[in-house]
Amino acid sequence: MLCERCIENCPYGTYRREGETIVVDSRNCVACHRCVAMCPRDAISIEEKPIDYRSHPLWNREAREAIYNQARTGRIVLAGMGNASDLPNIFDRLLLDACQVTNPSIDPLREPMELRTYIGKKPRKLEIKRGKNRDIELDTTLSPNLKLNVPIMIGHMSYGAISLNAQLSMARAVSDLGTFMGTGEGGLHPSLREYQNNMIVQVASGRFGVDIDYLERGAAIEIKIGQGAKPGIGGHLPGEKVGPEVSQTRMIPERSDAISPAPHHDIYSIEDLKQLVHSLKEATEWKKPVFVKIAAVHNVAAIASGIARSSADAVVIDGFRGGTGAAPRVFRDHVGIPIEAAIAAVDQKLRSQGIRNEISIIASGGIRDAADVTKAIALGADAIYIGTAALIAMGCRVCGTCYRGLCPWGIATQDTRLTQRLDPDVEWQHVANLIRGWTLEISELMGAAGINSIESLRGNRDRLRGYMLDEAMMKVLDVKPVGA
Repeated sequence: MLCERCIENCPYGTYRREGETIVVDSRNCVACHRCVAMCPRDAISIEEKPIDYRSHPLWNREAREAIYNQARTGRIVLAGMGNASDLPNIFDRLLLDACQVTNPSIDPLREPMELRTYIGKKPRKLEIKRGKNRDIELDTTLSPNLKLNVPIMIGHMSYGAISLNAQLSMARAVSDLGTFMGTGEGGLHPSLREYQNNMIVQVASGRFGVDIDYLERGAAIEIKIGQGAKPGIGGHLPGEKVGPEVSQTRMIPERSDAISPAPHHDIYSIEDLKQLVHSLKEATEWKKPVFVKIAAVHNVAAIASGIARSSADAVVIDGFRGGTGAAPRVFRDHVGIPIEAAIAAVDQKLRSQGIRNEISIIASGGIRDAADVTKAIALGADAIYIGTAALIAMGCRVCGTCYRGLCPWGIATQDTRLTQRLDPDVEWQHVANLIRGWTLEISELMGAAGINSIESLRGNRDRLRGYMLDEAMMKVLDVKPVGA
């Protein structure tokens, strides 16, 4: 019908009109599905690379495309989202237990299920005393904790990397559910301040948007050391995404690249980290928990042990499938380790050293559904962050081109023509529905295993069995094989 909806909705230039015909340049298509969703006649279908290269066991399409790209540009190949390599997913090879006959299951529709959890330091023991009226009173000073009604939070995605409408949608969702989300390293936009009691502010190496007002508005503070999608390197927000509002929020000049260096230039040891943790706590009058985020790498357990001794209240571990707006493809697909192995290794290390109560574990990186959440907690996490899943709930199609700033769903872009496509009044409900649905499924899985609280599930690896995992991996995870 030549309505040109496809031309209007595609920011990548895939469609153009020539006379009475719509012409398609399929090389520009990123499979965002915007045209399919908006076509009034269902006239569009998408096939992945119908014209492909001759098959080869070593030189696959991705390898050849990367070489052609670098031969033409001489630059680093960028990619979005998480690790795209065809590697086995450990979560898919862990199976949950269920009760039968002798150990009855629990029906969450008839019996209470405690999904509330607290993030922060826990005392090794509680001291009590008698009050003036002989009442029992607590005589132990408790560290500040975050109270989560559900064990699911939304991870850090900064204003600039994603649109303000996307942040507003997620902020409203977590506020409604009684959980939290991260600001990312881009500061806190004024329109998010009404949700600040459910926001975790981030201090990254670039220190964008960080001042005392920012720190005091957050419910907690997170120091970002590393990111699962690109361990060992910093971040880069292109200048074309730094408009007037991003500039003011990040406290940098308009149209300037926001570059976060690889290390914090005041952190080169656990002692340096401890100093920053203390400085942030002192600046906020010791009222807020401080987290430290690291990428899941080979010696993650030893690093987490050091973080526990730095006075931090929680360690955030981001696995190699963690999403990102932009990362060098070589880092995204080849650096880091799976979150499943990292959680188990850290939990075991902290328990063996008798300091598990000193710090909470927050896991992130490739969490896709309620089963992944349940398995992550059974491996030892106190709570989890989701990121990509929340974006998908708002319409993201995981096309992996966030770094181009042309997101047709209005998520990973600052183009006002595109951001207005995302309505926070609609999308917050989709994000809330996702987390609410996962919470119901977690209750069902816990009930089937005869468990009625998150605290009883945490680190309960006896409720997991490995299937098609080698002996070495099951030893790392500390789980038994199926049938054992």
